[in-house]
Amino acid sequence: MALMIVLAALAFLMLAAYRGHSVILFAPLAALGAVLLTEPALVAPMFTGLFMDRMVGFLKLYFPVFLLGAVFGKLIEISGFSKSIVAATIGLVGRGRAMLSIVLVCALLTYGGVSLFVVVFAVYPFAAELFRRSDIPKRLIPGTIALGAFTFTMDALPGTPQIQNVIPTTFFQTTTWAAPWLGSIGAVFVLLLGIGYLEWRRRVAAARGEGYGEAHTNEPEPFAGTRMAPAALAIAPLVVVGVVNFVLTRQIPHWYGSSTSFAPSVVGNAAPIVQETGKLAAIWAVEGALLAGIACVLVFAWRPVSQAFAHGTRTAVAGALLASMNTASEYGFGAVIAALPGFLLVADALRAIPHPLVNEAVTVTALAGITGSASGGMSIALAAMADSFSQAAAAAGIAPEVLHRIAAMASGGMDTLPHNGAVITLLAVTGLSHRQSYRDIFAITLIKTLAVFFVILVYAMTGLV
Repeated sequence: MALMIVLAALAFLMLAAYRGHSVILFAPLAALGAVLLTEPALVAPMFTGLFMDRMVGFLKLYFPVFLLGAVFGKLIEISGFSKSIVAATIGLVGRGRAMLSIVLVCALLTYGGVSLFVVVFAVYPFAAELFRRSDIPKRLIPGTIALGAFTFTMDALPGTPQIQNVIPTTFFQTTTWAAPWLGSIGAVFVLLLGIGYLEWRRRVAAARGEGYGEAHTNEPEPFAGTRMAPAALAIAPLVVVGVVNFVLTRQIPHWYGSSTSFAPSVVGNAAPIVQETGKLAAIWAVEGALLAGIACVLVFAWRPVSQAFAHGTRTAVAGALLASMNTASEYGFGAVIAALPGFLLVADALRAIPHPLVNEAVTVTALAGITGSASGGMSIALAAMADSFSQAAAAAGIAPEVLHRIAAMASGGMDTLPHNGAVITLLAVTGLSHRQSYRDIFAITLIKTLAVFFVILVYAMTGLV
């Protein structure tokens, strides 16, 4: 019975998200409903003492990353830099390679720190124009954007400032550059298989005589090719984010040592606040890098940015609040579920998987799929089982950096099920339905899930980190 209650709570949250209901509202309802059926007297204590405590703790650590990432992405958009980057990449790769061009543009933007939601809005007009000119079915656009924005640059490539690569740092005391060889191998695996799949789909459609199609909705105006910033100038903020992140990741531990403390007031006897640098260095590095990127955009594009700064940043802040609260609510939900007797049965079943990396991968990707969120599913899994993952890995001689990379990549595995927020946004922006385009998104989902186990196999055979 206890196990059924836990599964019912997970199914309820998944169904609510699939039907478009707010996770912020339904995550506590699902969690407390499970508590009510298990131990009614603990509903109020679990809500204030566990759900809210973990939710606020998540926001304390990660909200600045969500906020700065959203602002940086918005400034890249309103400055016109995103259009310059897209046009330059298409010119370099060639309009005849429409799919590869769009994948590379999405990858460049997300690896540079732009939110994947911003990438969808920025790239879609160019993707539609390229696909129209190349007579490629429009229904293949969502799968193409998903490959570039939702996969290898989100969680596999070392150093990516996306939140999915930041969250594991606080659990394993690693950096965003953890396991660079494994991450790079996984990224190449996803890119090659993904491009191969999409090109195969294009050829099949061409053989049937299927072109771009007509009577589509949400069709953008064709790009007029107005004056844009030089590509080197447009890409500079992305380079700044990467370089500053790399430098700060290495320098912060030297500046602060293993821990740092300060007195909260000059007068009085308040106890000093002590913080462990190892758990926070990666977050501080990403925040500093995004601040540097924002400053770079302001310096290089002050005039266009200043004209739309107020409206643009309001939109970015609203998006950051929604995204962070969604994930924080799922984090609180996971903490409550992990405290119930039924979850012990789930955890024991997962622990029965003998290999610690396979155990971690299955757990993280399963919860990411159930919640429809890479960061939410990973947060739930690591909050409940990070210590057991670490202990099993240490016993097997596996470095924490490998745990970090597998957790990050697994979170981006089955997360893009139909109820995923990014998938719903992508389909809405492109004016397509699940029936028209989800098949290709799901194929990309299977490829990136397979990549996690391929990387585990590579590590087992070579020991590369």
